[in-house]
Amino acid sequence: MTQDRDRAVFMKSAWEKGRKVEFSLFGGEVPCEEVTIDFSDEGISGISLSIYNRADSEGVDSSEFERRFKATGKKMGEKIGGRVMARKPNPSQGLLTEGWSWTDRDSMAVLERNPEASQGHLEFLRLRIAPTKASGPIANSVRPGNSSRVRKSDLPTFVHSQDGDVWIDPIPMVDQGPKGYCVVASVQRLFEYYGIPCDQHQIAEMADSDADSGTSSIAIMGLLGKIDYRFKTRFDVLGVEFTNGQLYSVKVRSGDRFDAGTEFDERDFEKQIVRHVDAGIPLLWSLQLGMFPEEPAISPQARGGHMRMIIGYNLDQRKVIFSDSWGAGHEKKKMKIRDAFRATTGVFTITPTVN
Repeated sequence: MTQDRDRAVFMKSAWEKGRKVEFSLFGGEVPCEEVTIDFSDEGISGISLSIYNRADSEGVDSSEFERRFKATGKKMGEKIGGRVMARKPNPSQGLLTEGWSWTDRDSMAVLERNPEASQGHLEFLRLRIAPTKASGPIANSVRPGNSSRVRKSDLPTFVHSQDGDVWIDPIPMVDQGPKGYCVVASVQRLFEYYGIPCDQHQIAEMADSDADSGTSSIAIMGLLGKIDYRFKTRFDVLGVEFTNGQLYSVKVRSGDRFDAGTEFDERDFEKQIVRHVDAGIPLLWSLQLGMFPEEPAISPQARGGHMRMIIGYNLDQRKVIFSDSWGAGHEKKKMKIRDAFRATTGVFTITPTVN
């Protein structure tokens, strides 16, 4: 459960404690890998269920995938009924999945899979359910149309300030789990904040990425560069570490080619943080863990490349405010700006193209 008690995530493998639990739907007929529940003052505002994903669903073949898809669709039709619509992929309209949707007076649901699944290329299968009148990240992703997308001009309304802290809130929490999906988990959180329906398994599929794809600056730029246009967003590299160990802005980007521009120093780092946070735009921040103190402290075993989100700053304290995609308790943390810069390997933004 997150600190604001607005989201709970249940994973088949409780990786922090080494425990394993089993989830299923419809009396055990359909296995489930992961469950995310959003809450509001009125109660549950949405449920997202990962029925299949490439990272967790080992040993599931095409016939079992198809059985889960059809069984879930049949059961949802029985339980919700109402208006039933087939969902077809239409990238020009931002529709990147296929499946079915159901809507009646009280409930709405969407069953989605990657379009290539019918040809045996299995990536993800998910079910999302919400009350018709609910709001929140999951409910908004179920509602037909793009009305839930946030305009760029609206983002400053999510900026808050108190006791010198300036930060963006709310940003939905995602737990990357044991898979090492720190990049795609961070992007999912960013897209949910923008009102763009997706999850980390879908993002990984679109970027042709897996948990072993790496967190080097080159790997991250390649991954993010593959997905931005599909979601009608713009990807920018503010500063990134090149082979000489220095951070530079990117002068030219063409395909997988990134050429160094001017040097990106600590003043640029601070300036870009303030500029983007004030505009309500979180930054995707790649760094080396374990080099400098953090508030609260992380485990001494937490080392190596990682991606976080920079969501705020406190100039009086000379600190950056950030968030890890590690679930509850990691929503708002701090580090000295100087230390944060020295640990940095890249700073990136993905922003909506609709003003």
